[in-house]
Amino acid sequence: MSKSPHRKNSSVVHSLDRVVFTVPDLKAAVDYYNAFGLDVRHTAHQVDLHTHGHSQCWASILPGGAKKVLQYLVFAAFEEDMAEIRKRVESLPYSHGTPHPLGSAEGIWVVHPEGFFVQIIAAAQCSPKEKSLTPFISKAPVGKGNAPTRSSIHQVKPRRLSHALLFSNKVPESVDFFTQVLGLRVTDRSDDFIVFMHGIHGSDHHMLAFVKSEGPGLHHLSWDVAQLEDVGLGMAQMLEAGYTKGWGVGRHVLGSNYFFYSRDPWGSYSEFSYDIDFVPADHDWATGNYPQHDSFYLWGPAVPEEFVINYEATSAKL
Repeated sequence: MSKSPHRKNSSVVHSLDRVVFTVPDLKAAVDYYNAFGLDVRHTAHQVDLHTHGHSQCWASILPGGAKKVLQYLVFAAFEEDMAEIRKRVESLPYSHGTPHPLGSAEGIWVVHPEGFFVQIIAAAQCSPKEKSLTPFISKAPVGKGNAPTRSSIHQVKPRRLSHALLFSNKVPESVDFFTQVLGLRVTDRSDDFIVFMHGIHGSDHHMLAFVKSEGPGLHHLSWDVAQLEDVGLGMAQMLEAGYTKGWGVGRHVLGSNYFFYSRDPWGSYSEFSYDIDFVPADHDWATGNYPQHDSFYLWGPAVPEEFVINYEATSAKL
């Protein structure tokens, strides 16, 4: 768990380790995330989301009430940084110390201003140390077509969790909280409507982001895929599985990634994401502030009205 020498004096988290939320029906979660291409591990009381071939548990889903609810986030830090992080948390004006009722007593617990919990544990870095690579794909010889047949296509299987986007009624306070408590830094923003934050030990353009809403909630989890074709094929596999609502294919401006968002059974989203910008551990990103109309997406279909509805904070029907 050694750190980059450039950041050796920075006692901050290095990874978004896990997202924990509750849903009304675990079977619906199993069906949806299996269709999405994740390694879904189901017990009688919990669903854990892995990516195939990766040991990390990226998200845990437990049974809950009538709506999906974000319960807590888990971030990871290097073991040698935990004492300094604990000291910092204890000096800040946030409720801390009591574990979430669904969580463990491990590490450090602190409560976000909007009421959800954050856990900080000592664990290996699962945030990427370098930009994800695109595998080499050989070209067909002259006189042969490059596109495969539909019958030869395998299920798209994301490689890792890239980031989480949260709804927030207190975007400036959220930025302050995650800066002060965890040491995340703002990458880019559109005033206080949407803010993207990265980790300084090597991180995608954002490991966490916030968008203005009437309350807290989980908007989407973003999953890294290996090539642009996987974004389109991921869209096709979700449509064929019966999950017909979403947005994309398109390309973002801030983050630069290509995307398709599939709407889940609870009104939030899972994103197939390819080629997101990367912030190396030895680089200080120059934060930009961009108008919304000029920075949301470069190209793609019109944004569905339901894309911005926070079903955790409203009585709107799915």
